[in-house]
Amino acid sequence: MPSHESRPTIHIPGTTSHTLAPRAGSGGREGTLRYLKAGTGAPLVLLHTVRTQAEHFRHLIPLIADHYTVYALDLPGMGYSEIVPGASYDEPAMRAGVKRLLTELDLHDVTLVGESMGAVLALTTAADLPERVRRVVAVNTYDFRGGIARSSLLARVVVTGVLAPGVGPVIAGVEPKPALSKILQGGLGDKSALREDYVDELLQVGGRPGYPTVARAVYQALPSLIAARSRYPEVKAPVHLVYGEKDWSRPSDRQANKNLLPAADFTQVPGAGHFIALERPDVLADLLNSVA
Repeated sequence: MPSHESRPTIHIPGTTSHTLAPRAGSGGREGTLRYLKAGTGAPLVLLHTVRTQAEHFRHLIPLIADHYTVYALDLPGMGYSEIVPGASYDEPAMRAGVKRLLTELDLHDVTLVGESMGAVLALTTAADLPERVRRVVAVNTYDFRGGIARSSLLARVVVTGVLAPGVGPVIAGVEPKPALSKILQGGLGDKSALREDYVDELLQVGGRPGYPTVARAVYQALPSLIAARSRYPEVKAPVHLVYGEKDWSRPSDRQANKNLLPAADFTQVPGAGHFIALERPDVLADLLNSVA
């Protein structure tokens, strides 16, 4: 786990922080997972986006904690979950971390809520653990070519550099605050929804030893997230697809997922971008609380 100096700078009222140790016999392939817990009621698991962490849901958690016991996971290697040298960050490996949370805590009747990369993982986890998952809310699934590079010219330049052989690891380790802010704002309809203290928290995590390797590997994992779409028809639980009107996905991307999940409910949030949990947590809260 990170050293004691590396602690979140943001506290979400009503939450407590917990860790999940590697399973016996994992042989060093698994790291400790960190998650936040809040509220009472049936379990609801929150899965964050690319390059973020559990605090991504700082505004949503207080709005749903009266209806659910909320678990917000730091995906493997991200946030304050342990960075394991040589670990994979392809979709199956990240999904394994989500499944660990559900099985080690023995959660049943779970609502899985994921945004971006987390939305893909919510769907594939539901396909793997149908006996544990009650419902899936998939927000702006990150399963299309280009991904965050569609956000802006700056994002395309940075992501291309991070993925480049040789210089990629160096670029991944250099993350000026103005550049990170600009890239994240490219995922928002309302740019003011990106708070400075949240950017500072992401930069602190980005400074953890080994994190640039994780960040680069996550960007490299996009093909595995696209490939995971083949699992969507296996999901037995009810699904609600949510998209921001200004999300990076194109209408054809959204329709393709509607075709794979023809029984799914569908909501498009007017004016919202990719990070709906940041700019319109009220919409997600209303959707979730109405079916609690």
